[in-house]
Amino acid sequence: MDGNDSPSTGKCPVMHGGNTEVGKDVMEWWPNALNLDILHQHDSKANPLTGFDYREAVKTLDFEALKRDLTALMTDSQDWWPADWGHYGGLMIRLAWHSAGSYRLADGRGGGGAGNIRFAPLNSWPDNGNLDKARRLLWPIKKKYGNKISWADLILLAGNIAYESMGLKTYGFSFGREDIWHPEKDVYWGAEREWLAPSDSRYEDVLKPDTMENPLAAVQMGLIYVNPEGVNGQPDPIKTAAQVRETFARMAMDDEETAALTCGGHTVGKAHGNGDAGTLGAEPEAAGIENQGLGWINPNLGGKATNAITSGIEGAWTTHPTKWDMGYFKLLFGYEWELTKSPAGANQWRPIDIREEDMPVDPTDAKKRVMPMMTDADMAMKMDPSYRAICERFMADPDYFSDTFARAWFKLTHRDLGPRSRYIGPDAPAEDLIWQDPVPAGTTGYDVAAVKAAIAASGLSVADMVATAWDSARTFRQSDLRGGANGARIRLAPQKDWEGNEPARLARVLSVLEPIAAKHGASVADVIVLAGNVGVEAAAKAASFDVTVPFTPGRGDATDAMTDADSFKVLEPLADGFRNWMKKDYVVAAEELMLDRAQLMGLTGPEMTCLVGGLRAMGANHGGTKHGVFTDREGALTTDFFVNLTDMAWKWVPKGTNLYEIQNRKTGAVKWTATRADLVFGSNAILRAYAEVYAQDDGAGKFVDDFVAAWTKVMNADRFDIA
Repeated sequence: MDGNDSPSTGKCPVMHGGNTEVGKDVMEWWPNALNLDILHQHDSKANPLTGFDYREAVKTLDFEALKRDLTALMTDSQDWWPADWGHYGGLMIRLAWHSAGSYRLADGRGGGGAGNIRFAPLNSWPDNGNLDKARRLLWPIKKKYGNKISWADLILLAGNIAYESMGLKTYGFSFGREDIWHPEKDVYWGAEREWLAPSDSRYEDVLKPDTMENPLAAVQMGLIYVNPEGVNGQPDPIKTAAQVRETFARMAMDDEETAALTCGGHTVGKAHGNGDAGTLGAEPEAAGIENQGLGWINPNLGGKATNAITSGIEGAWTTHPTKWDMGYFKLLFGYEWELTKSPAGANQWRPIDIREEDMPVDPTDAKKRVMPMMTDADMAMKMDPSYRAICERFMADPDYFSDTFARAWFKLTHRDLGPRSRYIGPDAPAEDLIWQDPVPAGTTGYDVAAVKAAIAASGLSVADMVATAWDSARTFRQSDLRGGANGARIRLAPQKDWEGNEPARLARVLSVLEPIAAKHGASVADVIVLAGNVGVEAAAKAASFDVTVPFTPGRGDATDAMTDADSFKVLEPLADGFRNWMKKDYVVAAEELMLDRAQLMGLTGPEMTCLVGGLRAMGANHGGTKHGVFTDREGALTTDFFVNLTDMAWKWVPKGTNLYEIQNRKTGAVKWTATRADLVFGSNAILRAYAEVYAQDDGAGKFVDDFVAAWTKVMNADRFDIA
């Protein structure tokens, strides 16, 4: 080693690449390139438990022992992080709430179902300040029970046990959430590059909350819900009420559930802002290595809960913050309130002329009484007419309030766990709830071969059968395990009327399939999927391949009474690159929309590629359009889409934002038309590599096998009853 290579010169001994900035992703040179990372964000190489089945392991857990340990933790105070009033209940409830509260109805992403609050950006959001301490307090219990309890389950269970330890009868709890092992960095949380930037950029009009950009639900970058100080930090309970209503609606909560969660959430615990927030250290992701994953280090804590700083708002909402009672309503409606500032300078409300006995004691010194407070969102419960009427019902019937809250809390913490059939553990409730999208059990004893023969003889085309089955199944979202073919909700409102489902064609196909189902004792859901399989098998045969598409009977047929039509509206596809359709032109490119749909369906890049090529070859485009149907053998499951896409005999000429002509390079004659959702498989380097596998002369057999496997995965995505 010569002197120039000596570590003493300060030169890094690791090669970083020739011309890239430190910390810069190589693809940042080309910001408009299609990023496929979202399809592979949970690659098995990142999972230290490869081959481990958590949902089986958790069934062997000593549930009661775990609950006892969590109950003991609530009052087992730690010197390094002092508990308010010697009780960690409020902290654990906030941890569970903020883990679950990132859920959004529009795309089902967020939520507590994967333990993603352990990773960036959620672990370092300003609104999640000091929740790193709550997770660290849970570590001894996680360590004790090991892989039998996931972080995702433990975090939410801690919130449940906290409420129970304070006197609430909870509605129940289910285990079964599997942890992720690295950040879901491709989830879109907003375009801002500044924490808590003014929320105007998320709205067409900030005073019209329903104009918030979809799929977002929180009003500012780094918040779970709304700004507790008011819209953009300006107190006005009526304006805040409108934002609360929209934000909670985007979490699938109605006004009563929203009021119950707000009032019940603030019945216990306190907010922390008794000092200068500027003295806090950096958030976990930016903190020094010596902090070992902890952030927001407070040099003035001094072992006293009183000195904690989190939101900047300071105080408890009730007289007895470690007790489930009606104290929130007693103070909110029993006093008039005025605006004030916390010691940290945050806007909050304080009661006028409060009696000393109604003041909570200091969280560290029980000999002192301190002023309670309300946030702007709390004042909204009093001043908004709808929320006030609901609160008055709660005050008139405390048991009704407790039950309503318990059910809303259960919904909050279980919204993304999937149907009741997935619930695990002794406290899992047996009641079917409408938001669980219940589906009755289907039959399995019918003659599958006879049903397939009847479908084949029905006169339906390959495109009819394949498109109907695809439309039925494509609504599945791995984000919250909603949608899919089970239940055959494609025949019910609102799905039967969605433009993307071609209502007239759908009605015609169902008029053929429903009598077949009735005659053979099969569910319509099964027959729709079987029809798709029959179509795929016929298309493969036309391409000279004899295949049998795997099929497992047992799907049920949901009814209108089992279907929350309003909740299902968000599942409507506004674009489907697999069937080459967009409802209208969007700011987002067609290929980006297709990528998002593929990720929600749980597909990989190769699966997306072969499905698009196969659906094009079979002529399954929306409305029968010919865009991307690069074949003279439409209806056959050939590799022609890939062969012709990669053939340099053609050139690709733009004819609009999302329309291209495929012209003969020598004569200029137009052979085909295409969209961006077609041409991206030739232009993107990664997708082209996949396409070339199928375009090769030896790719036809592999393509059919891969298509059948990917097709079956889509059809069975919501079959939680089969492996």
